[in-house]
Amino acid sequence: MNSGEIEKIFRDEAGRALATLIRLVGDFDLAQDALQDAFAVALERWPAADPPSNPRAWLVNVGRNKAIDRVRRQVMFRGKRSELTHELLADAAASDEACEVTTLDDDMLRLIFTCCHPAFAADVRVALTLRTICGLTTAQVARAFLVSEDAMAQRLLRAKQKIRLAGIPYEVPDREALEPRLRGVLAVIYLVFTEGYAATSGEDLMRPDLAREAIRLGRLLDALMPQRGEIKGLLALMLLHDARRAARETTGGDVVLLEEQDRARWDHAQIADGLKLVEHALRMPGRPESYAVQAAIAALHAQAPSYHDTDWPQIAGLYEVLLRISPSPVIELNHAAAVSMVDGPARALDLIDALEARGGLNAYELLPAVRADLLRRLGRHDAARAAYHAATEATQLEPLRRLYARRLAEMDRES
Repeated sequence: MNSGEIEKIFRDEAGRALATLIRLVGDFDLAQDALQDAFAVALERWPAADPPSNPRAWLVNVGRNKAIDRVRRQVMFRGKRSELTHELLADAAASDEACEVTTLDDDMLRLIFTCCHPAFAADVRVALTLRTICGLTTAQVARAFLVSEDAMAQRLLRAKQKIRLAGIPYEVPDREALEPRLRGVLAVIYLVFTEGYAATSGEDLMRPDLAREAIRLGRLLDALMPQRGEIKGLLALMLLHDARRAARETTGGDVVLLEEQDRARWDHAQIADGLKLVEHALRMPGRPESYAVQAAIAALHAQAPSYHDTDWPQIAGLYEVLLRISPSPVIELNHAAAVSMVDGPARALDLIDALEARGGLNAYELLPAVRADLLRRLGRHDAARAAYHAATEATQLEPLRRLYARRLAEMDRES
């Protein structure tokens, strides 16, 4: 097994292994260090032998032992060394089989509820999620919040200290405490999915491990609270988007846009599951929830025989509903893109100009890309080139950079 294969296993398993280690050691930083130690051991041992049958359980067990070693070595833990070491050693005595079956499945959900504790501001919840659950670096999280790396490091440090010093429990709360955290938990799960569906940066367009994990967590929440339309809506939304995964990139890792995708490669069984959930979500009493409306939009895409045969007027109308119940600049941008398919790119460009004038999306990296596409369709190639260059500068994701380069080359050939 080469280092690339080991790194892929680590990426697939790191999130849930880290969640379990945090539960075991009760400290974010110690768990993260222990997991890195376990990965270093894997890089030494696995190339010479077959990987373990359950890599995640192996990483947890090795990481747990590394954490014990760190506690013993570091003077800063001396005051609580005896208690923590006793707990870790007692847990280490449990069988690997018990660890695999009984403790790994819901540790990620516990971690999300911890990150979404009401003691944290909304931006801190998101930052903790990106850093801990999605595995983004502090620098990447800082870019997402438009702050310096040092400022973000301090923000994350204070949050983790608060968890430790205030004794914020690492658990799924009882039913009475679920309600005030549910909206934040759903937002965090969707954030995990979004990072898996379209990565923030790097060489790969997608991180399927994160998308699968978010869907798994959505199913857990749906089982926990089966009569909630927003949970069913979010689960449907994720299933319908993820169903297109196989068609969204070439074998070389280049982006395949929706209008160019081979719909035969979509996961139609998963689409069927998503459509049932959309129907259930929309039938729930009260006004439709935001996730249910977004899932209804995804359902129209999933059911269309082709891109041009999509029911664009209904999609534009659903975005208008979404703007009334959950307004945001990103939804306005998506609405403009749908309007371009109904009323033409000029009308959509007017909407985007008005959005930009209000300053709502100045830091959103996809704004110049949408503008560039509209300008290209209008034949305004000089302005489109400038917008594609701006989009290239704004993104940290290499497949998108290559897409914009292809668009620029196509316009050069047409000139």
